[in-house]
Amino acid sequence: MSAQSFTPIPARPAPINTEGPIAWVRANLLGDWKTTLSTLLVGAFLLWYVPQLLNWVLFKAAWLPDAEACRADGVGACWGVVAEKYRLIIFGRYPFEEQWRPLVATTLMVGLLVASCVRYFWKPWLAALWLAVLAAFFTLMYGNTLGLSLVETDRWGGLPLTILLASLSIVMAFPIALLVALGRRSSLPAIRTFSTIYVELIRGVPLISVLFMASFMFPLFMPQGLSIDVLIRVLVGITLFAAAYMAEVIRGGLQAIPKGQLEAAATLGLSYWQTQRKIVLPQALAMVVPGIMNNFIAIFKDTSLVTIVSLYELTGSLGLALNSDADWRPFKIEGYLFIAMIYFIFCFAMSRYSLWVEKQVNKGKRR
Repeated sequence: MSAQSFTPIPARPAPINTEGPIAWVRANLLGDWKTTLSTLLVGAFLLWYVPQLLNWVLFKAAWLPDAEACRADGVGACWGVVAEKYRLIIFGRYPFEEQWRPLVATTLMVGLLVASCVRYFWKPWLAALWLAVLAAFFTLMYGNTLGLSLVETDRWGGLPLTILLASLSIVMAFPIALLVALGRRSSLPAIRTFSTIYVELIRGVPLISVLFMASFMFPLFMPQGLSIDVLIRVLVGITLFAAAYMAEVIRGGLQAIPKGQLEAAATLGLSYWQTQRKIVLPQALAMVVPGIMNNFIAIFKDTSLVTIVSLYELTGSLGLALNSDADWRPFKIEGYLFIAMIYFIFCFAMSRYSLWVEKQVNKGKRR
């Protein structure tokens, strides 16, 4: 081939960058004319609405606990209601001068929950730490020892009660749900029938009915002179309710395990519990992490229903704080936004932790 017949190939255009913020905007917001039109419409709405929202929330809001200033014309949100009533919202009807006790108790409980989520603390002594913190929590809250005055459980409320009910319900519901899920797949008819009746019976009624039965109907069947504290009855009711739903989530994971793995375990001579502990449960629980965390978040939010039995948790404490004061009663929206922020912080933290757990348990499936 002679040099005169050589024809160079024309240069190809440079490839489009697929990484970075500009590439993300191009792919997700300006991909085609429909996406571009939707982006423009949503952007126009945000440009119109967001400034008004910011004016109401921040720039024109009243921050001082002055009810008269909140009623002035042109004033936005009245965050002064939070500044005025935050102690009653957070601690409920707990004696004002003793509120350092629920503050310390709640701090210990939250610290324990955070430590339980860190792999470094997954040691055998973590169970002993739980017992110690729970003992300290109830000692601080109830008192009547170590020079602390007695505070009955019907005066507990606010955030400490919410965290207590949610934490203990989650901790106690999980092993019950595990056993019930295994029971529903048991080859023994009596265990399978009992587990099925329990799940269907609990799932067939709303949580409010369970709380009502535990608080008002259950004492009628107790022997004369014997009474169980309402907090314990409510805690048991929430635990049994949550365990029934969680058992079905876990059962879904158990059913996803191939039967061949069970047959292989039996061939190796593993017992039933060895098979469940070493082969089935690790895989089944890893598959249903999102569903389990979804139940945990639901339990945390469902604690707001205990107001029906006169236990004033976070939501009930807000109603208690505002309904008794006519000056601040018109500013319930700001109060509910405040407790919504608290719920969101806890639920969002649980959601992000769930994503971290998913990544950890799925490391073996990455290639």
